[in-house]
Amino acid sequence: MDTSSAGSYTAKLIDGPLEGKTVATAFAETGDPQPRLELHADPGKRYVYTRGGGLEFTTEGDGRPTAVEYRFIETVFD
Repeated sequence: MDTSSAGSYTAKLIDGPLEGKTVATAFAETGDPQPRLELHADPGKRYVYTRGGGLEFTTEGDGRPTAVEYRFIETVFD
């Protein structure tokens, strides 16, 4: 399945070096929020976040969340 047609949601980064930031991301091929995000911040550095428990929904829509919380796991240096 093409994830671009699967829709998108807002990932809310609730801790770590990108705390308070939000990023738009596509749903996984299954239609669920991504279980893990790897965000490239600086050349040679990636921040790894994993899905948390917080979900936000609108009253209208297809039942999928419009925003999902993500918690910081680690910084990876390439």
